[in-house]
Amino acid sequence: MEEFSHFVGLSRPTVSKYFHDPASVRKTTRAKIEEALARSGYKPNLFAVNLNRRRSNILGVIIPNALDPFFMALVRRIEQVAAEAGFLAFILSSDGRIEKQEQAIATLSSLNVAGAIVAPTGHGGSGKALEKLRRAIPVVHVDAPPDLDAAFVGTDNSKSFALIVDYLCRSGEAPAFFGMPRVNLNADDRRDAYIEAMTAQGRTPVLVDLPAQSTWDFEQFGFEQATEILNRRGFPSRTLVCANDRIAFGVVSAAWRHGLKIGHGPAFDLRIAGHDDHPLSRYTCPPLTTVAQDYAQIGSLAIALLLKKLGEADGDDIRLSRDRILLDGALMLRQSA
Repeated sequence: MEEFSHFVGLSRPTVSKYFHDPASVRKTTRAKIEEALARSGYKPNLFAVNLNRRRSNILGVIIPNALDPFFMALVRRIEQVAAEAGFLAFILSSDGRIEKQEQAIATLSSLNVAGAIVAPTGHGGSGKALEKLRRAIPVVHVDAPPDLDAAFVGTDNSKSFALIVDYLCRSGEAPAFFGMPRVNLNADDRRDAYIEAMTAQGRTPVLVDLPAQSTWDFEQFGFEQATEILNRRGFPSRTLVCANDRIAFGVVSAAWRHGLKIGHGPAFDLRIAGHDDHPLSRYTCPPLTTVAQDYAQIGSLAIALLLKKLGEADGDDIRLSRDRILLDGALMLRQSA
């Protein structure tokens, strides 16, 4: 910055003022700086600039899996809305591990981020690092809340499982529930939502007996556990509803390897449904019946709620007056059930 100020022939405070807000300097000064930028190719160090600001224009985003299309869809929308508001979204992955989540939080803190959107990993309690971050800056959670007091935008699991259970009960044998590893609160929340939905139907909830694990390799977990069950005794029902689509992908693969025909009707051996409408769920064989989460809407509302907490957005969406925004899912009927 010092060298560029000398190059352009202006004081460093004037140049710094331009980079903070180009409209804050006179037109002739702005033209001179922009002409010098074009000649020199100089670019200020964004992270260094933000360290000197009372509040930066960087927003942190932490997701548990950078390869999962579900999170990529969320991130894409968050980046778009953040950019429109003049913010840079800085994306980090926790790789589904608490220690890496804490490292990501430390990185965001060192960058002096203005706020953060976090899809937390871990089950029960948000952890000291995440709690400290929430005390320091506004934080909004997606996918699953770390606790009931956290600001959160996501799908209403109770309504979603009421939809899928009602359909499965009306159209065939009542479903058993194939759960997910307890990597976050979704594991218990979706199980409880299934039990609630079955009870409302006057049916007895049936939980597939699964070992306690803490892995984000959902497809592998679903495949291995379904394979073991099929090798021993088979499922307790000819209809399964899985805690999420990635679990269902593994179950579908295991059933196919055992020669089972998956689909709806007397010609088929097993019906399988999921939850989330993962971007790949329509391309499984057969395509997966599921409940869709509105990724774009979740991402838009999460960043809008965060910007409102930062005083950067007013908006007339009544939902932004609350810290907990739950959206309805949509039933997606496909050939698997």
